[in-house]
Amino acid sequence: MRLLSGHARLAGVLGWPISHSRSPRLHGYWLDSLGIDGAYLPLPVHPDRFEEGVRGLVALGFRGANVTIPHKQAAFAVCDVVDATAKRAGAVNTLVFRDGRIEGSNTDGFGFLENVRNAVPGWQASAGPAVLLGAGGAARAIAAALLDAGCPWLVLVNRSRDKAEALARDLGGPVRVAEAPPLAEAALLVNTTSLGMRGHPSLAIDLAPLPPGAVVADIVYVPLETPLLAAARARGLRAVDGLGMLLHQARPGFEAWFGTAPTVDAALREAVAGDIPPR
Repeated sequence: MRLLSGHARLAGVLGWPISHSRSPRLHGYWLDSLGIDGAYLPLPVHPDRFEEGVRGLVALGFRGANVTIPHKQAAFAVCDVVDATAKRAGAVNTLVFRDGRIEGSNTDGFGFLENVRNAVPGWQASAGPAVLLGAGGAARAIAAALLDAGCPWLVLVNRSRDKAEALARDLGGPVRVAEAPPLAEAALLVNTTSLGMRGHPSLAIDLAPLPPGAVVADIVYVPLETPLLAAARARGLRAVDGLGMLLHQARPGFEAWFGTAPTVDAALREAVAGDIPPR
């Protein structure tokens, strides 16, 4: 059993609620396998006390924290400095505490790109247009990352057109909004909504118009193979589940807090997946 010393490095994940989070399992695996004197804790913080909670962690000597629903925009506001990824996404999911200052970044886009690159060797964002379903925080981070990585243009499709149009204006560049996904033009289709998640309705979409070489990605990872991904595989398309995004988005924070760059591999995926249903 790994024992902590008085010099242990501390980090955690802030959310409300937080019991569902797999981040403690993920970071705990890295800490154990790398033999690091440190701990990563689930930190339930009510939205009304978020800033107080963050400043309390700074005072207690924590190295930083991840931030999950519903705090990502509040985290942006509490930071002393935010990097370009957070500015583009308009939200923060990773906090680093350094010399009493709170630094914020957003690694969701990084995690998404790394997941697709690892699942589809040779894939590049510049391969063609992308269609994103949804216009929430995840869509914002993923869209920004795709554009910055060279995606020629992308289309946002969302139940609320006004929200999609607001996101398109914020992103700038080659972004447009459509009522229905123009799949025949898409090299990449991404579901950033909760549709297909266990306990939620399935995503109703006909993938027939997608080109044979298209990639279909889903940020949902419960279950690991959503109905969307099952339909994509049935058509012979390359499908990418959402678990890898969770794993890869954690890498920059872990390195900043604990001083070692971690590795995402099959053993980590198996440890984190645990009881996630395959379908």
